[in-house]
Amino acid sequence: MYHILVVDDEIRIRSMIRKYAEFEGHTVTEAGDGMEAVRLVRSGEFDIIILDIMMPELDGFSACREIRKAKNIPIIMLSARGEEYDKINGFELGVDDYVVKPFSPRELMLRVEAVMKRTKRSESVAQNENQILEFDGGGLRVDLTARIVYVAGKRVEMSPKEYDLLFYMLRNRNVALDRERLIRDVWGYDFFGDARTLDTHIKLLRKSLGKYSEYIVTLRGVGYRFEELK
Repeated sequence: MYHILVVDDEIRIRSMIRKYAEFEGHTVTEAGDGMEAVRLVRSGEFDIIILDIMMPELDGFSACREIRKAKNIPIIMLSARGEEYDKINGFELGVDDYVVKPFSPRELMLRVEAVMKRTKRSESVAQNENQILEFDGGGLRVDLTARIVYVAGKRVEMSPKEYDLLFYMLRNRNVALDRERLIRDVWGYDFFGDARTLDTHIKLLRKSLGKYSEYIVTLRGVGYRFEELK
């Protein structure tokens, strides 16, 4: 079972999540705003964070930035809005999933389980890898073991899911990867999102790779391929 930090300025929302989480055997700690959440993360240990966007003192996006400076904990973001900007902003900060209010607490618990499974699977794969890949004479350098990417000699910071997506495509480079396969293998069978989430992360990944974004080729009507250019 997991220790979950629930961050929301609405007591009703926190209580509802706590009720369902504790029913399933999880431990819950609550925070009423982003500032409190950051303090708790710096001083304690949590397996996953459920984080609202719109909060006083420190909003969810700002809290996420501060949390990521301290620890790499899976984060599910809550929002009363469903705009694509919020999702892209959250994914750029490394958010693992995104839930729009109102939501089913049962579905939220399923998402918690799904995110934790994917996190454990990614950690297991990373532990079994010991490989450094270089392209364009080292202009693009990827350390699969350390999860570090260098572009033109400079280290590039990516979100956890960008790393997962890039590494999966590198392991299957020069192979046509259909959208269903990418979603299934990178996000998992139990992923609750849609194909637009994949497109958003491809867009973010290309941005992170800079001039090497051309290595990711779009296959119209199919999906994508990481292609080693000659």
